[in-house]
Amino acid sequence: MPQFQDPLLLSQAVWLLIIFGAFYFVLSSFVLPRVGSVLEDRAARISADLEAARASKQQADAALAELNAATAKARAEAQAAIAAAVADANAKAQAEAEALNAKLSQQIDAAEARISTARDAAMSAIGTVATETATALVSKLIGHADANAVQSAVGRSLASRGAA
Repeated sequence: MPQFQDPLLLSQAVWLLIIFGAFYFVLSSFVLPRVGSVLEDRAARISADLEAARASKQQADAALAELNAATAKARAEAQAAIAAAVADANAKAQAEAEALNAKLSQQIDAAEARISTARDAAMSAIGTVATETATALVSKLIGHADANAVQSAVGRSLASRGAA
């Protein structure tokens, strides 16, 4: 092979070292520092983004905890308001029921008093009606009636029924 001839081998080896040296110099001086700085910037940006994400997650967790606390507080306040409204309604209903019961009790007492008065009036009128009826019957049967005898008989009959 012509490229591996002995007289050319030394010059080829020198040029190989010069080209690779120049290539190494360009890479180490210009290209690799730029690539390294890009990689460092990227790592720093990723690290900053991860920190921002962690901070956002902590804020979101704190906001969620605050929301849960506010919801629990609102539920407790709503339950308290409902309980207060129910207690108020029960108290009003109880007061109205007591007022109605008192009014009905007064009406019942008044009605019982009227009934008692009517019964007493009827009972006192029974004697008169019974005497008049007995007098009329005796007069029809025998022709005449002794009013005093009929009245004393009716009085004895009413007295015996009232005692029984």
